Amino acid sequence: MSYTAFSGFDHIASGSLGEVYAASRDVAGALIFDEQTGRVVDIDPRYPPSDETARPGRPKLGVVAREITLLPRHWDWLATQPGGASVALRKLVEEARSNPRMAMRAARDSAFRFITAIVGNAPGYEEAIRALYAGQREEFAAHIEAWPGDVRAKLESLTQACF
Repeated sequence: MSYTAFSGFDHIASGSLGEVYAASRDVAGALIFDEQTGRVVDIDPRYPPSDETARPGRPKLGVVAREITLLPRHWDWLATQPGGASVALRKLVEEARSNPRMAMRAARDSAFRFITAIVGNAPGYEEAIRALYAGQREEFAAHIEAWPGDVRAKLESLTQACF
């Protein structure tokens, strides 16, 4: 996974979580972003990340149990699937994740989260978002042209898969 840190409109670092945290921990107001999701990463300073250690709290097997609610007919269908409900649901999710349209939507959502956190009140913000979701690369580029250089450069990188 790749991460990026910004302080205001200034790019601080990109790389692994440990590298980005080390470069930004002493910078006031620094935000670390997960480049895959566009979400701000919340770090507990008592357990700083490093490249050698895993972050605390992650399940060792990567399996997370959660509750879902389905209609009886959905449960009936899942019960007839080879491997049971869990296997069938995992297969459905993986199939949906490999769909190119879903991947493009995820990339756009990630860019949207980043843009909103960094320049959510900048001139051309709403127009840029509309162009992003409409798949209009040239329009998007025109609306972000006046934005700070570091932000624009990161957006150009993050939005490659969006158009």
